[in-house]
Amino acid sequence: MMDILINSFLLIVGTNVGSLLILIKRKPFSYLNVSLAFAGGVMLTASFTSLILPGIETGGFFKTALGIVLGFVFMGFIERLFPHEHVSMGREGLLNLRVKRLTLLVIGITIHNIPEGLSVGISTAYSNKEGFTTALAISIQDIPEGLVVSLPIYALTGSVSVAIMLGFFSGLVEGLFSFAGFLFMKSFAEILAVGLGFGGGAMLYVTVKEVFPEAYSEGSSFYTTLSFLFGMLVMLFLDTLDLFTYLQKCKQFYLG
Repeated sequence: MMDILINSFLLIVGTNVGSLLILIKRKPFSYLNVSLAFAGGVMLTASFTSLILPGIETGGFFKTALGIVLGFVFMGFIERLFPHEHVSMGREGLLNLRVKRLTLLVIGITIHNIPEGLSVGISTAYSNKEGFTTALAISIQDIPEGLVVSLPIYALTGSVSVAIMLGFFSGLVEGLFSFAGFLFMKSFAEILAVGLGFGGGAMLYVTVKEVFPEAYSEGSSFYTTLSFLFGMLVMLFLDTLDLFTYLQKCKQFYLG
């Protein structure tokens, strides 16, 4: 239980560090596309290394594939039904609710963060090592993403405190869904392969449907594509580095 609490806390910290950067940078974020591409690289790689491939190893292709399809259907239903707004792509959602633009931005942030949180929780249920690696990678990409979240809110409200508060909320959403995903998979361990596929499919959907289109909304850019490559390599490097085992050894050494 301590592992999922730490991993969920990492998600909250990453987003909040990014949101707090608005205290020193309040002009339009000129590197929005680069930050989103980096996040997409991390998310795409984590979908396979921490979720889909472990799912296939655990329960085979068909159970994992079922989970991937369910993850796509789940995120597609939420994203298509609930009204929300993106920084560049504008408003989406079938429900014609008369709500303020700020509310639409918050809903969009929440939809984006659901699969990230679920993926950390589900991968932690599979392996503490995989969960920690995924949480650390997503926490790192949450730092620029947190600023991307807070800047349009600040531009809309003119309030730094509101931008930081809603940035904290977005991190809290990730942490809560991480914990919920972990508890669900621990309660239904017999369908772990389906759950791993579900987490991977949900994150793939958001990456392909939301993150990449936003990243390239202003046209193709060499630096945007390079940032995607860097995000992918960061995730692979963290998988290879195995910080979880190193920290466990340090803990055993100092605690005797």
